[in-house]
Amino acid sequence: MSENRLKDSASPYLRSVAHQPIDWYEWGESAFSCAKSEDKPVLLDIGAVWCHWCHVIDRESYENPEVAKIINDHFVPVKVDRDEHPDVGARYQSAISAISG
Repeated sequence: MSENRLKDSASPYLRSVAHQPIDWYEWGESAFSCAKSEDKPVLLDIGAVWCHWCHVIDRESYENPEVAKIINDHFVPVKVDRDEHPDVGARYQSAISAISG
């Protein structure tokens, strides 16, 4: 895969990972329809262009072809730009805080 489906995204953050071997979806109905039809869980990654650690995980994990194969085979990967969808970021931050204390 030379470019994934994020190559045409309006988000600079999402376009910045278009070269990754992960078959990313943007947040939206098509991702969740795919997950349902393929009976796969969603792997959700929420980040932002200004976030240092978001770029670290992109570089150290998501650009690794072996990691990408596992993710692509077993999940529907969804990447969210926190600046475009602050509601999604806030909702999942609240959930993580509630779970982990």
